[in-house]
Amino acid sequence: MKTFWLVLLTLPIVCPNFCSGQVSGNIGFSQAGGKAKAEQSERAKRVLTKEELPPTDGSTFVEANVLMNVKADEYVAVFGVMQDGPTVAECNQKMDATLKQFTGELKSLGIGDSDLFVDFITQNKIYGFEVTGDVAREKLVGFELKKNVSIHYKDPSMLEKINLAAARSQVFDLIKVDYIVKDTSRIQDKLMEAAARIAKNKMLRYEKLLGLKLQAPAQVYAERSAVHYPTELYDSYTAFETEDVSAPRDRQRFAVQSARKSTTLFFHGLDANGFDEVINPVVTEPVVQFTLYLKLKCNR
Repeated sequence: MKTFWLVLLTLPIVCPNFCSGQVSGNIGFSQAGGKAKAEQSERAKRVLTKEELPPTDGSTFVEANVLMNVKADEYVAVFGVMQDGPTVAECNQKMDATLKQFTGELKSLGIGDSDLFVDFITQNKIYGFEVTGDVAREKLVGFELKKNVSIHYKDPSMLEKINLAAARSQVFDLIKVDYIVKDTSRIQDKLMEAAARIAKNKMLRYEKLLGLKLQAPAQVYAERSAVHYPTELYDSYTAFETEDVSAPRDRQRFAVQSARKSTTLFFHGLDANGFDEVINPVVTEPVVQFTLYLKLKCNR
């Protein structure tokens, strides 16, 4: 009798709009079209219901849409740790050893206990197949234990050192990186100031160029804000060309072994398209993107 371990390798199907990331983490492989989703969300903010339409023909809408790119103040990286073994006790023993080494490596980088948290995720059974003759019977062959390690840090360059520390501890799964912006109220104030200025300038432009005299005060008809984080804004593509292989009719079919194609991952945030103004428009690193849509109703 021979015991066979069947391991299923789940490979993501990669298309131009699929999202993944350099500082996003492996969570990106489960997300499709990061930028497209953000753009769709922004368009949806500008669609009003029939109850929100002007009640008379003697009114005009004035809109302002602002985007602000903000660098994060702090970060939280989440690593996944997995161990398996024939018994639960052996799984826990391996896990404790791995976590002890990993946390020790992190402490040497100045990351203390207050910036670390170990989260118990799951413990499950592993089944394999035992083949006897032409019958394959499923049987319990071991157990699998999973935990996540959350690491808080402030310097973005620290992630590379943390990743190397994880590799030395045989931890290779960077699940995600959360971006934290502390003073969001200040950002919202700045967005509102920009939107109000844009709306006033549009009113003056309408009067000067179109002869529309809008009466004050204006009524705030819609104020909708959103925040788009880098983990949601990564895309990827695979660039290659290959030949087609076909067999002559007089030959039997043959197997084709495809070469491994590399996937390029990149931050693909919102750009100026559809916005009246972009605050901090030059982006050289992943940023948190704050938006504000303001719609005013003005009587003529």
